[in-house]
Amino acid sequence: MKVLVTGGAGYIGSTIANALLDHGHTPILLDSLVSGPRAFTQGKVFYEGDIADRGLLERIFQEHPDIHSTIHCAALVVVPESVEKPYLYYHENVCKSLELFKTLEELGYHRVVFSSSASIYAAVPGFKVTEEAPLAPASPYARTKHMMEQVLQDLAQATRLRAIALRYFNPIGADPKLRTGIHVREPSHVLGRMVDVALGKLSEFVITGVDWPTRDGSGIRDYIHVWDLALAHLRAVERFDEVLARAGRPYVAINLGTGRGVTVKELLAAFERVYGRPIPKREAPPRPGDVAGAYASAERAWELLGWRAERPIEEGIASALAWGKKRREVLGYP
Repeated sequence: MKVLVTGGAGYIGSTIANALLDHGHTPILLDSLVSGPRAFTQGKVFYEGDIADRGLLERIFQEHPDIHSTIHCAALVVVPESVEKPYLYYHENVCKSLELFKTLEELGYHRVVFSSSASIYAAVPGFKVTEEAPLAPASPYARTKHMMEQVLQDLAQATRLRAIALRYFNPIGADPKLRTGIHVREPSHVLGRMVDVALGKLSEFVITGVDWPTRDGSGIRDYIHVWDLALAHLRAVERFDEVLARAGRPYVAINLGTGRGVTVKELLAAFERVYGRPIPKREAPPRPGDVAGAYASAERAWELLGWRAERPIEEGIASALAWGKKRREVLGYP
């Protein structure tokens, strides 16, 4: 089948595209290349442009009328930047997504898989969250994801649009064939910064926040291999109609995580084991928008998608290190 992937040149979108290709499907990539590199589009059907450009979307669907579904990954995603530039995040993530959904519905392409985020959850005792856990997004970035889930839920009730929102926890690692990986020059994600320290690009790894109410004071997360994440999207498009039929409603949210909580200090210890030696480190206060964290209850993903995370955290770390050494070859910069 053909699948439109918005943000298809990004870290996650490009990995999803590779998974679709590897399983016999045809990804159609749409990306503005504001952050994603052109190199990740090589060998794939690619349209450069904006998700709110109706004329471009009409051309894509005219040229590929057999597109089955849309995986919507396009978004700005850096939490501290969203605190500094809230207008930018609401405009790019909310306003433009609204235009995309309107166009999809009017053109008759009704299946949407939405990249949402576990950052929309409120803190809960024990940190494990089900899809029914209370929501309290703590940053403009997280609020944009929450808003778009609400929009999709309302549209699914009022129109022919149908949606599966996949709430990502914390993706790590790279494509197993090292075709894609983290591409930003200065990653804000925790494992990307560890890799940059190991490669000598940063002088030290900073643990931001060590007074959270967790077992060791550092934030707790659910670190999921990005390839496992991509395979969940594959299941979502392959089983789209079946998933909603089983859920009994036109919109459903599903957690994508391992079901295990790992603190930042525990991730650091695992990184040093895989890397083979310690890295320089220091502790610091939380960044704007940071939260203690959460990890997934992953039962619904198994029940509806027949999917569960399979790759251990060490495999994610090893692939991130391998990609860190290869990215200059792929991207042209270290």
